[in-house]
Amino acid sequence: MDLQSPCSACTSLHRKFPLFRRLSSLNSVNCLRKTTPKVQTPVAVAVSGQNGSSYSPSVPTHKVTVVDRQRDVVHEFLVPEDQYILHTAEAQNIMLPFACRHGCCTSCAVRVKSGQLRQPEALGISAELKSKGYALLCVGFPSSDLEVETQDEDEVYWLQFGRYFARGPIERDDYALELAMGDE
Repeated sequence: MDLQSPCSACTSLHRKFPLFRRLSSLNSVNCLRKTTPKVQTPVAVAVSGQNGSSYSPSVPTHKVTVVDRQRDVVHEFLVPEDQYILHTAEAQNIMLPFACRHGCCTSCAVRVKSGQLRQPEALGISAELKSKGYALLCVGFPSSDLEVETQDEDEVYWLQFGRYFARGPIERDDYALELAMGDE
């Protein structure tokens, strides 16, 4: 494995993640920053697991690409198969949309463009939406290299529950919200 020293943009990762320090002691470390203008996040390996465990080289790792439509940013990072995509992204200072962190809402909903992920705890989206390629990052584990695109939370919510509302989507009523906030 031919490794080179990190560029100045990656030195913060070099200091932050022990895996980079271990690799650099063996040789120098490749700069993992992508050069395309839309990519804002360097590719890196998460080094802490859900319970504080450290990264294990024996666990397969997959490249995850998240196209964040709301922020017009593309994030690329590596995620071990046994770690949640959202948690791994956060460990690498990558900000992605989320709310509950338990797979019960649609804030972190994405549409899978390519690749596969496992999401056994995704209660926030129906089996029908899962079959159409929707997933939740907070409870998703990559099974292969993966490319996903963030979705508008209201859009996914409407796809899932819209048929139950006879008059169409619920409109936001700021006046009612002001009245409700005034009562507290």
